[in-house]
Amino acid sequence: MSSVIKNIEKHSPLLHKVKAGDRLISINGKEIADVLDYKFFSYDTRLTVVVESPEGRRRTVKVKKSAGADLGIEFETYLMDKAKSCRNHCVFCFVDQLPKGMRKTLYFKDDDARLSFLTGNYITLTNLSEREIQRIIDLRISPINVSVHATEPELRAKLLGNKEAARGYELICRLAEGGITMNCQIVCCPGLNDGDALSKTMEDLAVLYPKVGSVSVVPVGLTKHREHLYPLNPFNEENAGETIDRINAFGNQCLEKYGSRIFFPSDEMFLKAGRPIPEDEYYEDYAQLENGVGLLRLLQEEFLSALENEELNCDGVPFSIATGVSAAPFLEKLLVTAKEKYDNINGKVFAIRNDFFGHTIDVAGLVTGRDLISQLRGREIGRRLLIPQCMLRHGEGVFLDDVTIEETERELQVEVIPVGQEGEDLLLAMTGNFSETDLAYPKR
Repeated sequence: MSSVIKNIEKHSPLLHKVKAGDRLISINGKEIADVLDYKFFSYDTRLTVVVESPEGRRRTVKVKKSAGADLGIEFETYLMDKAKSCRNHCVFCFVDQLPKGMRKTLYFKDDDARLSFLTGNYITLTNLSEREIQRIIDLRISPINVSVHATEPELRAKLLGNKEAARGYELICRLAEGGITMNCQIVCCPGLNDGDALSKTMEDLAVLYPKVGSVSVVPVGLTKHREHLYPLNPFNEENAGETIDRINAFGNQCLEKYGSRIFFPSDEMFLKAGRPIPEDEYYEDYAQLENGVGLLRLLQEEFLSALENEELNCDGVPFSIATGVSAAPFLEKLLVTAKEKYDNINGKVFAIRNDFFGHTIDVAGLVTGRDLISQLRGREIGRRLLIPQCMLRHGEGVFLDDVTIEETERELQVEVIPVGQEGEDLLLAMTGNFSETDLAYPKR
């Protein structure tokens, strides 16, 4: 069972009172169904914990601890339950555009409110029962991240390929009335939910501020593997620019009325429009970094700050930076700026074309190991290759196509350095001021 205890940490107040293999039944009389129940009902200072042994014997344990302190229990599964899968058939779903033969986990579509609260995943609200909606409100599970895409019922149902999606805005309003804070995203598809439809969505969400705290608008990503899928067109310079103008015009109204612009185009939208990334103050508190909103501006601000305040010795070792096509010019400018202070910096930036997914995909996070190897083999890339950590599976040294860091190093005969997303990380990697513990991913 998923509530089975796998490990008890040394600091746990339950150490020597419960055992690995015991199953958590209840806390203070409340049945524990999953990780949200566990975290919510274990908050208090005095707890009565009921566990059950593998043989079926139940016992009660009394616990004293500080308010909010974790009980220090690790369960067999993170959620203490199975992750909920997506019931939608979104016309823009990226998973549906993956080629065959990749690892099975990449084809799983999660749509789980618990993961939204705990790890920041976006959910559509289409697979929540009445009980689950009420539990979110009762347990004050906030903030959560919601994929909106459109508020007009018929359009949202069409976009998500699910008639239940028509209730999306209704549920968002209910959550807002229940005190739940939400960050939202809109995957924008030319000819479907842009233009006037986008304006209506923004107007509907703005009236819920501050419960709807921020909204990112992201251009649809289309791979070359779209056989038999809904016909969609990518953004071009013209309609990306028109969309930015629409968002900014309404955002300026929101800024005057609410004190926040609420709505933010992603960096990718600006790059597709051939426009500069806005200044630091535009992004307010950078609430949508995980959706690529202001990521490049914050990187530049942090990089320039580190360049000004850090007095480093640059080792002069020749290196290269590999990134997606869209971000390459931006990183080239940072490299040129660094050379003004460190004249012995010896680096190059390589824009990696996405042959694996198709050339309309130009972000760094979707660059694969095979494309990296094929396009850099035989090139003068120096003695270390810097890549953004977003190219790798979280916490591991594996690209989307299962090529590992070690394989890449063998093929290219170069040390590969995954770099964190902070500007200081980039400067330290450029100048050679890092150790194995500083790396975004410890390679061995």
